[in-house]
Amino acid sequence: MNDSLYQFHEAIRATGLEPPDTIEPGKLHRFPGYGKRPSNRAGWCLLFNDGLGGCFGDWSSGIEETWQAKRNRHYSRAERDAFARRVIEARKQAEAERRARQASAAKRAAAIWKAATPAPANHPYLVRKRIHPHCARIHKGALTLPVVDFTGKLSSLQFIAAYGGKLLLTGGRKRGCFIPVAGDMAAPARVIICEGWTTGCTLAEDESAALVLAAIDAGNLEPVALGARRRWHSAELVIAGDDDRLTAGNPGATKAKAAAIASGALLALPQWPEDAPKHLTDFNDLAVWLAGGGA
Repeated sequence: MNDSLYQFHEAIRATGLEPPDTIEPGKLHRFPGYGKRPSNRAGWCLLFNDGLGGCFGDWSSGIEETWQAKRNRHYSRAERDAFARRVIEARKQAEAERRARQASAAKRAAAIWKAATPAPANHPYLVRKRIHPHCARIHKGALTLPVVDFTGKLSSLQFIAAYGGKLLLTGGRKRGCFIPVAGDMAAPARVIICEGWTTGCTLAEDESAALVLAAIDAGNLEPVALGARRRWHSAELVIAGDDDRLTAGNPGATKAKAAAIASGALLALPQWPEDAPKHLTDFNDLAVWLAGGGA
């Protein structure tokens, strides 16, 4: 069993996740998702009772894998069939827990959103970023933003502190959901999808006739773009990506390009003047710098 546990741990680590130190067979364990804070519980794993197989994944990134222990003899047909059945049951268990977790978060989000008050235009973050409040409300001093799906149902919230720190409501659904920054969702002629809400505000204030959606992060651009293409078949779709020039692989531009290709959208990236500081990455950074406010 100890060798199998080691193999299971290593299989999980190979995907970039860090599993819990102790894994009890037959029990669904939760742990931080890829790149998430220690309190996050988007990662999950289940080692089967026999210790010879298991499943694991990350709800935040969409990772879902199966694992079977290496051994000296081949698995029999009966063992392979039993493994397949356990995989199906494990996935059902993980999915049920994910749905329950998201439903609970949605209820918390609705209660917080209802009690929140409209954000004032002089909130320090808005002033520094030179943007208007748009859909933002205030909860405990933080800008509070609705995260919704394509039916308009509230699934989660994002909070932005006065100094710029960002947090998502624990357990809320993010994948394929977005922050509706500005514009009419009924029948838009032009839909602009970007990463962050702040960038979305800058874009919305520059193109007031467009529907602007913030996908929250680069990894969520493609799911949101595909959802937008399904929802608005004939609309002009634009992916306004970040340009992470100082980050290896430039994930902002890379994922924006992938989203544009997958959804048949146009791609827009910030065009930097020669003297623009290299640490600037998005359209809001560019707008604030051009206005002389730094970034």
